[in-house]
Amino acid sequence: MEGANETAVSEFILLGLSTIEDHLQVFILLLLFLMYLVTLLGNTLVIFIVWVDHRLHTPMYFFISNFSFLEILFTSVTNPKMLLNFITDRKTISFAMCMAQSYFYFAVGATEFAVLVVMSFDRYVAICCPLQYVTIMRPRLCVQLVLGSWVGGFSVISLHMVMMSKLRFCGPNVINHFFCDSTPLFQLSCVDTHLIQKMDAILLSTIMFSSLCLTMVSYSCILFSILRIPSTVGRKKAFATCTSHLMVVSLAYGSCIFMYARPVTGYALDLNKGVAVLNTILTPFLNPFIYTFRNKNVKLALRDAINHRIAKLSPIF
Repeated sequence: MEGANETAVSEFILLGLSTIEDHLQVFILLLLFLMYLVTLLGNTLVIFIVWVDHRLHTPMYFFISNFSFLEILFTSVTNPKMLLNFITDRKTISFAMCMAQSYFYFAVGATEFAVLVVMSFDRYVAICCPLQYVTIMRPRLCVQLVLGSWVGGFSVISLHMVMMSKLRFCGPNVINHFFCDSTPLFQLSCVDTHLIQKMDAILLSTIMFSSLCLTMVSYSCILFSILRIPSTVGRKKAFATCTSHLMVVSLAYGSCIFMYARPVTGYALDLNKGVAVLNTILTPFLNPFIYTFRNKNVKLALRDAINHRIAKLSPIF
């Protein structure tokens, strides 16, 4: 009987952003849809510009384009289903799709952390070892660092999914979230999750804080190196190359630490959902703006691409 009960749940119901008042539903839907669309177009534009403009064929922009691709994947794991639930009465997700969504959400997120570490290492070499930069940051090493980030991110989250596979669901199936996050799934499970939650929290915290520490070590070295630059103009120029990356690091780690690096009991899931909106929607939305509008080289490449396109179209008219 126990085994039969444990297999009773074949799908879950996602409550989504159910706390939003009815008269605001359409406005929020349009806003989130536009943000998702801009996220896709903006990050795709960054990838395209880096790909076609030879001036951006450098390690820094190679890593930026990879991070933009990860942002597209990350926001696409959760947002389409959330938007669909706004306009449909059936807000269900199958058990298999729920587990897949959870895996890719955490795997892509872990890969992003690894790429952020790689990007900080790139800035460290560029500022602290400028004469050896070309020698150290060879194309082969850059590709290896990115591949290592992908393999490492997806592999380490397999341990998370092993723990999630220990959960059994035999009754309630309403997830108080807009995607299959681990916290509401732990609360729905009909087995004792105390030990699993602790192990999962340790794993996720280790991923976040180890990558954050490595990033901060790089930037500590960068800061000391910048302070030794004699001219004010030189210091400002060196620091300007890091500000965009630091903004992305602050947004990414701030929201994730709030959600996963503290005890999972005793706080409201509605608050957690609000922070998740920041993590899965706002941060990927801001990424192309941070790297485009604050970056002179990208703006120049974008302007040249637009002018070239206009020049090709002008004879037609």
